[in-house]
Amino acid sequence: MNGNLTCYACLMNFTAKSKWLLCCGLLGASSVALGAIASHALPDARAASAVSLAAMYQLLHTVAILALLSFAAKWAAFARLVMLIGIIGFSGAIYAKYLFGLAAIGALAPLGGSLLILSWLIVAAGAFMSAAPRQ
Repeated sequence: MNGNLTCYACLMNFTAKSKWLLCCGLLGASSVALGAIASHALPDARAASAVSLAAMYQLLHTVAILALLSFAAKWAAFARLVMLIGIIGFSGAIYAKYLFGLAAIGALAPLGGSLLILSWLIVAAGAFMSAAPRQ
């Protein structure tokens, strides 16, 4: 009985950071799975290459989101959000195009990539603002 209460208490303590960790766990697992699909199940070399690249970018940016969880600043929270949307836009568009045949959605990949670039610029700006002397 006490174990059930403990489990319930864990669910009640599901913080914003826990939600990001859950999201990153799912993104990380799916990127590995999609990378495996690219390597072993896609007969078209161009599709395999594109999906492999999307999975790599997804995993790389998932690790970056995890690293950004160690910063409490507003810029870090904003960078995480932009990075997540960028992952969905870039990698998701490539998956839609090559795995589901939705070429029109594939055209959104540059927008997702631009958001990934923006997220890194937010990180750089946040580091610059944090290092600037306070007066």
